[in-house]
Amino acid sequence: MVMSRQGLTLAALGLCMTSVLAQPKPTWYYDSLPDKSESGEAGTNRCSGANNAGADCQTLIVNDLSDFCLWGPPASSTIGDDEREVVAYCLKDHGARTLPASAISGAHFVQTPDYIQITGVGDLTQINIQANDGGGELDPHGADGNGNPIGGLVFTNAFSANKSETQAHEWTMFVSSNQFCVRVCKEGGYGTSYCQHVYDVMGCDWNMPANYDAGVLESCVGDSDIPMGIYNNGSSTFSQGQAYTPPAQPAAPSSKCVTVQALAQATPISTVLPPSTSASTSATVTARNTTTIMSTTSLSSVSSTSSLPSSTSLPMIAVTTTTVTSTPPPLATSTTSLTRATPASALEGAAYSQSGSLALAIASIGLVALIS
Repeated sequence: MVMSRQGLTLAALGLCMTSVLAQPKPTWYYDSLPDKSESGEAGTNRCSGANNAGADCQTLIVNDLSDFCLWGPPASSTIGDDEREVVAYCLKDHGARTLPASAISGAHFVQTPDYIQITGVGDLTQINIQANDGGGELDPHGADGNGNPIGGLVFTNAFSANKSETQAHEWTMFVSSNQFCVRVCKEGGYGTSYCQHVYDVMGCDWNMPANYDAGVLESCVGDSDIPMGIYNNGSSTFSQGQAYTPPAQPAAPSSKCVTVQALAQATPISTVLPPSTSASTSATVTARNTTTIMSTTSLSSVSSTSSLPSSTSLPMIAVTTTTVTSTPPPLATSTTSLTRATPASALEGAAYSQSGSLALAIASIGLVALIS
């Protein structure tokens, strides 16, 4: 049986699991942020006014190609050494440090029904990342639930009808000395699936397959990717550290791309496109060749005795004058027993180990994985 990308994505969401349940965090309003949102936070969340070189702002803005920030060390260092203390570097004034436009040689923005994403390359030593640093992942959870950086908050206006800055509780970013990728997930949807944080050594190309070409600055609309780590029509879940590392999923189709010559010229995608424009299923996006990190144990495969209908599909993206929205069909609220399966033909040759069973409970407010 061959499933459509939309049907596959929905099935994958139904089986997408994490071994650590993220604890809910408070919701903050952008105009009334605390000085610090987490105990142990090195900087501040209360940022405003002009950017300055000494700012210790730990509130990140990701709106569009002309208005986004990246995390970077406060002083010359590696991401791994300073992941708990990184600060915001922003193109526009947000009371943070300045992200020079000269640091970005290529950037690609895409708005999907479930998230916004910016991928690119450049000279990120200009934001205090040491030369040749392979970088690392930054996310709101970290190993102890406090996040990397501790207390780091992310806001976006991409999903609000009045273009107000709204907190995103699920986001993920990889940044090195020459490459970056950031994904900010829509509230109330499948954020924990599309903005996973368990593949922290796999890098940008594997977690967020997309266009990383230098010399291009573009904004597009697109379909949502298949969640990272999900394979074989949703029946196989890769865990970091297994012996066989599968290739990245292909990038989802994107279209309606608008190219500019400078970041400052970029216009929010919702104002570029006319109402009721949809991403074309035949459109393509260039993803560069990926080198993945080989790991040490085995790829485990799971299959369900009950599955979502193959005809079920996620609705196509709908672009209005304010935002991109979608209403995925509801998932069944049931518990399904999952057992190990024979390797699918697409992944033959991978070693399989660790017998056992998993139970997946799909709640109305999200997906909760229970591991027995």
